[in-house]
Amino acid sequence: MLLVNTDYITGKELNMLGLVKGSTIQCKHIGKDIGSSFKNLVGGEMKSYTEMMDESRRIATERMVKEAEALGADAVVNVRYATSAIVQGAAEVIVYGTAVSYA
Repeated sequence: MLLVNTDYITGKELNMLGLVKGSTIQCKHIGKDIGSSFKNLVGGEMKSYTEMMDESRRIATERMVKEAEALGADAVVNVRYATSAIVQGAAEVIVYGTAVSYA
């Protein structure tokens, strides 16, 4: 499955199939949350949160791709990610785009 953040694929005539999306809400367990709180005092990368967000994007993308495959898509164009905090230590990631087929 081809994923692009443009509204075209060079050399292909696209047939739009519809909007597809995937999302997830993730959080870290309390031990990692407390450990990351100390980073606020001394600075530096919050690696547990970086890992959490990477995993969240992967899960959300997989869910979007499954929706696109169910529509018979060859690709998803205009792929966009959005993130929002739900509660302290938890975040929602959503990815969306337009499923397309091409000849």
